[in-house]
Formats: sequence, structure tokens, C-alpha cells
Amino acid sequence: MRLKQMGKPAPSARTVGRWLKAERIRPWRYHQWQHLHDLELFLVRARSVLQAYPQAKALLTQGIWLVCMDEKTSIQAREGEKPPRPAEVESPQLQESRYSRRGALHLFAALSVADGKVSGAFRDRKRFVDFQRTIEEMIIPEALARCVHTVELILDNGTTHAPKQLERWLQLLPVVQAGKLTFHVIWLPTNASWLDQIEIWFSILQRQLLQPNHFVNLDDLRHTISAFIAYYNEDAKSIKWTYTVEKLEKKIEERKKLQQEDTYLQRENHKGECMLDTQHAIKAA
Repeated sequence: MRLKQMGKPAPSARTVGRWLKAERIRPWRYHQWQHLHDLELFLVRARSVLQAYPQAKALLTQGIWLVCMDEKTSIQAREGEKPPRPAEVESPQLQESRYSRRGALHLFAALSVADGKVSGAFRDRKRFVDFQRTIEEMIIPEALARCVHTVELILDNGTTHAPKQLERWLQLLPVVQAGKLTFHVIWLPTNASWLDQIEIWFSILQRQLLQPNHFVNLDDLRHTISAFIAYYNEDAKSIKWTYTVEKLEKKIEERKKLQQEDTYLQRENHKGECMLDTQHAIKAA
């Protein structure tokens, strides 16, 4: 457009396509990224999580159980007008596009970092009291069965976990008051679900079970997810975690440099604009 305004012919679409291909630029594709407002605070909170992951097995032998907890909300049961048709030779599975909604439920799940085993509980709602019930009915019995003395929970900052209330409530649990268990919470940085191993398992659940979605009712959905968890635990393994504190520190240093460069460029552009405004004012006078 700018070339056309200057009286020069604009390049053809084929030429532009050839340029983009030569430079390997694909403007029609994009990835989302999260801007970090406080790099130092992010590093401090992420460091605790990243240091805990590789130590999970050793900690378990010392009686400290490292657990990632979160909820997968609003899992819908959709019943297609026709059941899926199985895959055939040179033909994929066919899924009916028209469906009826049969309700939704929330899955509260916990992943044992040391061995990869998953526990799950279903709730009709996602409130703090539902999270409390999950701790009491799922985490505490499992911790006692494992004969550990400390449970370290890795949690995000979701409202369901009520960060301001949770730690105080944990200390008032009868099992804690009796000295049988100790709870310690490791809070993830805000907007850092990619650091939570339970999110990796939720992705496995979504890809291997919940897609395509065909469940006749909520009971069918609960039973299928429960069966999947039992099947998964038969051969569960700890997640091979490769992201280290050193990698994060390097990335944050690079981000700091970019921010400094952006600040410098903005300052120089502002100076240039001020000089132009001054020159225009002098000419006008």
C-alpha cells in the first residue's frame, strides 16, 4: 500500500509469497505467550517448584510426598445423535457432529511426582469446600497408606484453592493436630500452569479419552474417567521433567535484556518525536 502511494507498483501476491517462503516467515500462524510483570518474583516462586521435581523420589524415601493438585473443570458429557463409527481401512473414526448435552462435572486430581500415579475425585461444583473434601477424602488416606509424615502440595493460585485460607485450614486438620501428618504448600507463580505436572496429565486425559466426546450421561463419563485412571496407574511412571532452574534463569536474563532494549528504543523514539515537535514549532513561529 505504501509503495502504491509513492507511485511505485506494489509487488504481486506471488512475489510476496516467494519472499515469505525464502525467509521462512508464516504470518498466518501464531503462538500465544504470557508477559511476565515481575521477573524476579516469578523466578523466586518457580525456583521452589523446579528444585522440588528432581528430588521427588529421594523425598519420598524420606517420608515426604510431593503432589501436584488441580481441577479440570466443566468436563461435558455430550451424546451424539449416532454413536461414533469405528475406524476402517483408509478411513478414520467418524464422530457425529450433532449432539445433546448431558451435563458437566469437575475432576479434582492429584499426581504423585515421584511415581506418576494419579488420584481423582468428582465434584458437581468447584468451590473451596469441594477442594477441602478432596484433601480429606483422597489425599489424607493416600498419605497415611504411603506411611509418609509430610505432604508437599504444588498448587496454582486458583480461587478454588483459596490461598488466603488453605494453609490456615490445613494446620487445623485433626490428622495434623494429632501429629500424624504435616502439610506444606508450594505456590506456583501466577500464570504458570506450564510448570504444573498435573496439567500434563490433564492433556493426556483430554487427548486419549475425552476426544472425541461421546458419553450418554454423567455416570458414563465418571465411570470412563475412573477406568482410565485405573488403567493409567497400572503402568504409571514419573514424568521425565527436563526444564531446570538454570534454563529459566537464562530465559529470564534474555527477557530482561529485551525489556532494557525496548525501554531504550522507546526513550530514543520519544526524544526524536520531541525534537521534531520543537522544529515544527520553530518553523511555525
